[in-house]
Amino acid sequence: MIRVLLVDDHAVVRTGFRLLLQTSRDVVVVGEADSGEAACQCYSDLSPEVVVMDIAMPGMGGVEALRRLRAHDPQARVLALSAHDDPMHARRALREGALGFLSKRSAPEALLEAIAAVAAGKRYIDPRVAQRLALDGLDDTDSSPVKRLSEREFEVFIRLARGASVQRIAEDLRLSASTVGTHLYNVKQKLGVSNQSELTLIAIRDGLIEA
Repeated sequence: MIRVLLVDDHAVVRTGFRLLLQTSRDVVVVGEADSGEAACQCYSDLSPEVVVMDIAMPGMGGVEALRRLRAHDPQARVLALSAHDDPMHARRALREGALGFLSKRSAPEALLEAIAAVAAGKRYIDPRVAQRLALDGLDDTDSSPVKRLSEREFEVFIRLARGASVQRIAEDLRLSASTVGTHLYNVKQKLGVSNQSELTLIAIRDGLIEA
């Protein structure tokens, strides 16, 4: 049996995944977490073989939780989930050590397939995302400045693009407002923008958030 920890801030999503996984004789859900912080604690307590985790959650966030899990246990096997199927989210999750990446828009059976692959220590990337990653790598004309952002700057950028205030971002990421302000300054400099509306337009243009 593959021991799985489900991590998503939406209870209805976790319920849907759990019901789906219960149809398999090879998988057992040993725990659920609604945040990155809870995921780190549950991982230590439950020692799951695979962590299925949304990378876009309030608070610590999935990418930071992924980073901490891998720091605690370099052998941690994480399947990153995202509501977005753009290559940029996938690339950042894989860069932080996720063994797999799956879009929430994928067919239900893809989740079982992805978990089995990750449990076996194999890389699994959503086929549509994998194709876009390959094409993105071949397209020398794609010079989106967003690629130049650090992981933390990217997290701040996405939250700003979604309309969050500096204070809210500071609370979510557990940073000081001045630190977030520094990241905001760097983001604006790297992206060549002057206000939050322009950040939102860039995020929409690159397919990182929906209009």
